[in-house]
Amino acid sequence: MHLTKIFAELKRRKVYSVAIAYALGGWALAQGIAQVFPVFDIPNWVVRLVCTLIAAGFPVALVLSWFFDLTRYGIVRTPDLQEDRVRTARAVTDAMAPESTEKSIAVLPFGDLSSEKDHAYFSDGIAEEILGALAKVDGLHVAARRSSFWFKGREAELGEIARRLNVNHVVEGTVRREGNRVRVTAELIDAREGFTIWSETYEREMRGIFALQDEITRSIVDALKLKLAIAPPPPRNTEAYDAYLHGLFYSDKSSEAELRKSLEFFERAIELDPRFARAWTGMAKAWLWLADAYVAPREAYRNVRDAAVRALQLDDHEAEAHVYLAETKRILDWDLDGAEAEFIRAVQIDPNSTPSNYFIAALYAARGERDKALTYLRRADRIDPASLWVSNFACELYRYFGLLEAAAAAGERALQLDPSFAHYGEPALGALHREMGRFEEAIGLYEKARQFTGRPGFGLAITYARMKRRKEALETLDQAIGGGGYRPGDAIAHVLVALGEPDDAIGQLERACEQRSSSLHGVGIAPEFIPLRPDKRFTSILQRIGLDPEKVFAATGT
Repeated sequence: MHLTKIFAELKRRKVYSVAIAYALGGWALAQGIAQVFPVFDIPNWVVRLVCTLIAAGFPVALVLSWFFDLTRYGIVRTPDLQEDRVRTARAVTDAMAPESTEKSIAVLPFGDLSSEKDHAYFSDGIAEEILGALAKVDGLHVAARRSSFWFKGREAELGEIARRLNVNHVVEGTVRREGNRVRVTAELIDAREGFTIWSETYEREMRGIFALQDEITRSIVDALKLKLAIAPPPPRNTEAYDAYLHGLFYSDKSSEAELRKSLEFFERAIELDPRFARAWTGMAKAWLWLADAYVAPREAYRNVRDAAVRALQLDDHEAEAHVYLAETKRILDWDLDGAEAEFIRAVQIDPNSTPSNYFIAALYAARGERDKALTYLRRADRIDPASLWVSNFACELYRYFGLLEAAAAAGERALQLDPSFAHYGEPALGALHREMGRFEEAIGLYEKARQFTGRPGFGLAITYARMKRRKEALETLDQAIGGGGYRPGDAIAHVLVALGEPDDAIGQLERACEQRSSSLHGVGIAPEFIPLRPDKRFTSILQRIGLDPEKVFAATGT
């Protein structure tokens, strides 16, 4: 092994830290013994024996530090570098490619062949509508939209796509729209064997687009020898539908400008067709993603609730609208039972929905219902294996429950899907490294995220605080808070707990209650808040927001 690699490995295994700590501790202990033992007339040979044992223990401590890490989760074996990489790669691959099922399919985003290349929203929308229809077919596993659409613009063989998404079949196609005419080419491919099962080209006027989508869906289902019952498409304003697809396209973006643009399109769709339930659901979705990041929760979630209620008044089978209504009950009303009922209704309507499984997993985790939380989390992971959103969340939740290998696999998968973390301000893998004492690795991830967000995250400040670098922690906290806008009190409290300032942390949690922070329910289960658990003020806050502190604390085993 090259000399520099040896030194790097010694640092990774914390041998240096143990050597320094042992030397200082051993010297202090020897000095104390030399001063105290003679006072009690203990023979000198005992003093020499103890000092000899201390010295003999030094190489033993170094050997143990090579093989083991002492973390807040207990003593864990430090994996070899190659073993760590192989295990992580295997875990990432396995998580992204679980055991395949016979009848399974992914609908890839359709290509935009319009002359101006300005109809990506429309081609994506056609693919998503077909995906949604196929998801309702009994006996057919359909990869979630986020995972399927992750491959948009990426060079990947169909076999690789099928393996990653755990499917045997892939639908791909193109859309060309010129004026009021639409030309759609769709193809069903056996991705494992590499041959086309069915393909067709359709040309219609825009007013026939709904029947066309159903026709394509029927053809795919027939080719797979499955049964499908599709009700005749309800009469719908095609101009409203076009505006809806525009809104859907922008609602999956992450910037404030794009999310507000989606609201404009959804509002336009509703003006043209006030009974368009999915447009109301789209409104709720856009406000949900504007909340916290760009708009204070009290304002944003009131708008989420209004839109979700309107959607459900028009169509109670809008699963996502139930999800968004559940979130408003949890956040604005602290009505966790009411939220649970809405989430369960959403799962009943669409058991393969990523939002339904993701949000109910988060609720059960916050309430300390570990088994239920893990069941729904794993379902979300299986449904949406290439989702950055799900992978980052899974890393966090597995860490909360002390499932470190699963957390590492999910975090590495998120990093593999988006190495820049441009879509996330706080990589959960950074927190995992921090909690395991791998501070330099945590800082590296947080700094990488900082390059895209333009300011440091709260996680970096917590890391500096854990490293006893108080000045840097406070400077980072000031930068994270700076710039104006909404900042959740519980995020600030995370840092203050790490800095050993419980009174200020409690004050920020009280502020988070007033703000109706959407992340507040996570503080009970988060290991960062363990130092506050004996504080009655902390448990009182948990009870106020609908949690049972004893049940929540017991779920983490700490």
